[in-house]
Amino acid sequence: MQTIQNVFHPALLSAMPSSQRWKRPFDLALGLIILAVLSPVFLIIAVLVKLTSAGPVLFAQKRVGKNGETFAIYNFRSMFMDAEARRAELLATSDREGICFKSKNDPRITPVGRWLRRLSLDELPQIFNVLAGDMSLVGPRPALPSEVAAYPVRALQRLSVLPGITGLWQVSGRAEIGFDEMVELDIRYARTGSLWLVLIILARTFEAVFSGRGAY
Repeated sequence: MQTIQNVFHPALLSAMPSSQRWKRPFDLALGLIILAVLSPVFLIIAVLVKLTSAGPVLFAQKRVGKNGETFAIYNFRSMFMDAEARRAELLATSDREGICFKSKNDPRITPVGRWLRRLSLDELPQIFNVLAGDMSLVGPRPALPSEVAAYPVRALQRLSVLPGITGLWQVSGRAEIGFDEMVELDIRYARTGSLWLVLIILARTFEAVFSGRGAY
């Protein structure tokens, strides 16, 4: 892993709760259970992705994690192979306020990918990131290095905890939530981070996934 330079400063990350020794064992135990239970779903999705568009089943992308360290995040591929090359030309069409790009009608998304994103199934391989220790089940969504480079100072507090597959932003509306509000939600989580809050977020994640609110 590498560290984003000239962006992260340890003094900005004082919000992290001092006692979260339970978090890593919790992530490992629940992550292994999820992987075992959903392994047939992984197989079905892999076959669908492979049969319906050219390219690999998994898509790896550099993201920024705790303390500004970068890592490769894994998703089921939901876009065509030229998606990264076409990103710059679509930035002006973002349907979300702020730094992070989101488009409801992104032409780079495959038909199967649109369905996967609607149900957040494209994010299932991030379980491997959790098991590797790059991510947690619950935490702020990991951002692109280019996005973090444009962060205002307050937003850097998002980097005080491990990024997560789900979090307060996801269960509050996902892409319908603007950047500034997302930052406040993530800072609130970083300052609390209790087991009770984690359990509430996990429970609400099922509702958020099935409702599809803000998923695109």
